[in-house]
Amino acid sequence: MLTVLEVIKKTTDFFAGKGIDSPRLNAELLVGHALSLKRMQLYMQFERPLTDAELELIRPLVRRRGLREPVQYILGETDFFGLKLKVDPRALIPRPETERLLELITERLGQAPATILDLGTGSGAIALGLAKHYPAAKVTAVDLSPGALALAGENAAATALADRVNVIQSNWFEELPRDLCFDLIVANPPYLSAAETAETTPEVRGHEPVHALTAEENGLADLGKILRGAPQFLAAGGMVALETGISQHAELARIAAEAGLKRTESVPDLTGRDRFFLAWAE
Repeated sequence: MLTVLEVIKKTTDFFAGKGIDSPRLNAELLVGHALSLKRMQLYMQFERPLTDAELELIRPLVRRRGLREPVQYILGETDFFGLKLKVDPRALIPRPETERLLELITERLGQAPATILDLGTGSGAIALGLAKHYPAAKVTAVDLSPGALALAGENAAATALADRVNVIQSNWFEELPRDLCFDLIVANPPYLSAAETAETTPEVRGHEPVHALTAEENGLADLGKILRGAPQFLAAGGMVALETGISQHAELARIAAEAGLKRTESVPDLTGRDRFFLAWAE
C-alpha cells in the first residue's frame, strides 16, 4: 500500500513531467484537499498507508491538474487580501498582483473612501477586499457577466459582506444611475491583446474566461472606456486605480488627460514592469 508521502512524491513527479510550476506544492494541496487535511496535518501522516477509497478521491484531482486546470479551480477557493473566496470558471482567479493594487490604494488614499466602485468585479475579490478594509464604505460591484455576478454574490454572502456590497449588472458605467458619485473607482479589466492571451500558460488560456482577459485595441479598449467614463462618477479629489498591461501607460496618461484627470501615477509591479495606473480628479 502506498503511504501519503509516496503518493505525494509520485504526484510531484507527474506534475513536474507536465511542466507544472511548484509541483510539490500542488501535490500537497491536492492530496490534502482530497483527504480533508490541512498541510500540517498532512505532514504528520506522511507514513500512513492510504486505502483504495482514499486513492480514488485523489486520482481525479491529479488527473484534472495534469490537464492544466488551475489548482484554485480544483480546490474551489483561494485566499485574497485576508479573505477566503470561492473561485470557479465563471471568473478569473484573483492574483497577488491585484492584492498589490489594493495595497497601493490603501497607501495612496489620505482618508478612507465613503463610496467605492469596482468595475468588472468578477469573483468580487476587489470589492470585498476593500469592503473589509474600509468597514464604513459603501461598495458597488459591477460586471456584465451574470455568472460572475452570481459568484460575487456568493462570496459576499460567505464573507458576511453582502449588506455592504451592492452588485449591479452593467457594461462598465452604462447601467449605473447618473447621480452616483464615488471617492474611489477601481478595476482590473481585460488588458491583454489576443496575441498576449495566446502566449499565456495553459491554465490561463485553456480554463479562465477569455472575455475577462482580452481587450481590443491591443488590450487598451476597456481601460480607455473606464478612464473616459470615470470623471462623470468621480468625486472631487477622487482616485481611479487600475491594473494594466505593460507598455500601456503612456497612452493611458494621454487618455486620462483628455478625460480631465490631470494627475496620474504609474507604479511598477514586483518585477519592475509598469502594472498599476492611478489617476485623480481635480
